[in-house]
Formats: sequence, C-alpha cells, structure tokens
Amino acid sequence: MSAARSTLSARHLWLALVVVAIWGSNFVVIKLALAHLPPLLLATLRFALAALPLVLLVRRPPVSWGNLALYGLTIGVGQFGLLFYVMTRHISPGLASLVIQSQVFFTVGLSMLLSGERVRPFQLVAALIAVAGIVLIASRSDGQTTPLGLVLTLAAALSWALGNIASRAAGPVNVLAYVAWSSLLAVPPLAALSLTLEGWPRIAAGLAEADWATWAAVLWQSIGNTIFGYGVWAWLLARYPAATVAPFSLLVPVFGMGASAALLAEPLPPWKLTAAALVMGGLALNLLWPRLRRGH
Repeated sequence: MSAARSTLSARHLWLALVVVAIWGSNFVVIKLALAHLPPLLLATLRFALAALPLVLLVRRPPVSWGNLALYGLTIGVGQFGLLFYVMTRHISPGLASLVIQSQVFFTVGLSMLLSGERVRPFQLVAALIAVAGIVLIASRSDGQTTPLGLVLTLAAALSWALGNIASRAAGPVNVLAYVAWSSLLAVPPLAALSLTLEGWPRIAAGLAEADWATWAAVLWQSIGNTIFGYGVWAWLLARYPAATVAPFSLLVPVFGMGASAALLAEPLPPWKLTAAALVMGGLALNLLWPRLRRGH
C-alpha cells in the first residue's frame, strides 16, 4: 500500500481505534494493578515483560547504547515511574489520561528549542487553550486529584516528550526492537529505585498479594499496551502519512475517561468535561490546523 494514501481503509481504521482504546483503557488497568503492587515495582515488571522475550527475538537497533538508555530512563522512570506513583492516590485515571497528553506541547516546545524554530500563532493559541483546561483542573478537586498529582503528571508528560526527542534522534529504526531494548535498560534503575524507596518487605508483600487479575493487568500493559499497541501504530505509520494516523491519539483521553467512569465510577461533572474539552481542543488545533490550512 502506498505511504501517500491519506485515508485509512475500513480495516485499518478499526485497528487504529483498537490501539487508542487499549491505550486509553490502560489507565484503568494501571489502577487495578496498583491495588496490590507498589508503583515502582509495577513499572519494573511492566518494562521487564515488555523487554523479554522480545530482546531474544529481535536484534538491537543500530543506535547507540546512550540513546537507548536515555529513552529507557525518560519513558520508564520519568513517564511511567511518576505516572504510576501519582495514580496511587494523587490523580484519578480519567484525568491522568487527559493531562498526560500535554506531552504534545512539551514535545513541540523542546523540538523548537533545539532547532531554533519560532512558535507559530496557531501553536500558541492551541497551547493557551490546553493550559486553560489544566488551570481549570488545578482550581477544582474531585476528591481524587491533588496539586502534587497534577504537577507530577505534567512532569511525566515532560519526560514522555524527552523520550520523543530521544526516539527522533535515533532515526528510522524498527520500533518494536527500539522499545524492547530500551525497556531492558529501564529495568535496572526502576528495580533499584523500587528496592530503595519501597523496600523489600513491601515488594514481597505486593508480590504475595497479587492475584490473577493483577498479573493480567501487568501483562495487558506489557503485551497489549506496548508490544501490540506500539507495533500496530508503527505499522500504520509506515503505510499512511503521520497526519492521517496521529489525530487518532486525541481519542485516548476519551477512552480513558469513559473507561474510568464506567469501570471505576469516576464522576464526570461539568467542570471536568469542560477541562477535557479545552485540553483536547488545544491538542486538536495543534495537530489539525496545518492540515486544514493546506485544504486536505
């Protein structure tokens, strides 16, 4: 299939929707796993199972160990280590799925800082709209979200953006191989932090208390969220322009907030829906405005 094709086929449209549904619902899965496992241990297990056995089946991509380590640290420790911690008691799954998408603006900002490119007017407007949503979240409380939770979730989003910069520097490589090998390098620092901050007694207790649902949640994150999700996403990006595939990521908070409301009874009062509309509106403007200006 030509990479220039701008409209997804019906089958590929469903594949894209399945991926964003998995990524969105994963926030509920994380919350279920955290019921028994401490957050840094959960992150360690997630990346260990994402790395093995894939690293035995795919060659290390032709990038430096430093680049792989940087991606592993920013995504493993920075993004998911922080995200898992705040989701223990500092932010609800639905809002976490929304706020973490601010990584788009951090990625754009870091890219401009490194390239010296100036901010374009539509990007500034998009960022201001999204920031209004974040401010609304900060000014309200749903009983599950704290100021610390909001700040650390934004820090997780910044870490995700740093990981995006690292992966871009790696160039066009096999995405699954890159994720697998960088995940392997994320495991030692996560395991060391878990032992240091959570301690062996808490780790042992968490492993002893973990039931089949907990392990299913860990496998869902490693196999469903990482291996299947990233694999299918990369496969779609290889066949269609990024402008065709990327906007589907806007649906991640929709699935995240919907799954949290349906499965965890997270309330969706008007202020939360307004905040979601502002953040997603800013993201949509940032992603879609260049395409609309070109008349596509």
